[in-house]
Amino acid sequence: MTQGQPGLRERKKLQTRRKLMQVAVELFEERGYDKVSVAEIAAAADVSKMTVFNYCGSKEDILVGALEDHVDDVARAVRERAPGESVVHAVRRQFLAYVDASEPAVGMCDDPFVLRLRRLIVETPVLLARAREIAHRSERLLAEELAAVGDPAMAHIVAGQIIGLRYSLVALNQRRLLAGEPAASFAGEARALAQRAFDTLEFGLGDYGAVRPDTAG
Repeated sequence: MTQGQPGLRERKKLQTRRKLMQVAVELFEERGYDKVSVAEIAAAADVSKMTVFNYCGSKEDILVGALEDHVDDVARAVRERAPGESVVHAVRRQFLAYVDASEPAVGMCDDPFVLRLRRLIVETPVLLARAREIAHRSERLLAEELAAVGDPAMAHIVAGQIIGLRYSLVALNQRRLLAGEPAASFAGEARALAQRAFDTLEFGLGDYGAVRPDTAG
């Protein structure tokens, strides 16, 4: 096995999860989330109901569970930052790398299936609530990482600012994708906006908003 590549067992697990996700998306789009049971998803995917729960844990996890793979992303960027590198710089660097790689995790993937999945999550309250819970957990993990090197109370404040900024950037990217814009058409704008947003986080709001457009010069 090549170092860094998943083994056979992990590949089979990923294939099963992907199949369940594809089947679930088809059924949810056709009939609505609330009208599809786990047993029906299992039957359509030709697996047992127990297999679904073994791989996904719950019905909502079939679609939203993929977000769990990224719940530790920001905390990991901080944990693995270079000596002397600031927290904001490390998170910025990771986010921009994801934008450049067209990662779904930052709302920059316009693969048709990914868009269908995103639309289902946005339009289904229980799935959207689950996605937000994962974002809150990302914030807690980041706060724990920051608390290890500073004041715990301040760590929670900083974590909230960082995750809130990322959440807003991702939401803006996703909104453009769901409106039909190809990711490549606004990748440069998304990168520039992320740079400006992280600059604001790193250097402060200062006199932002002091001069209102309707009263300027």
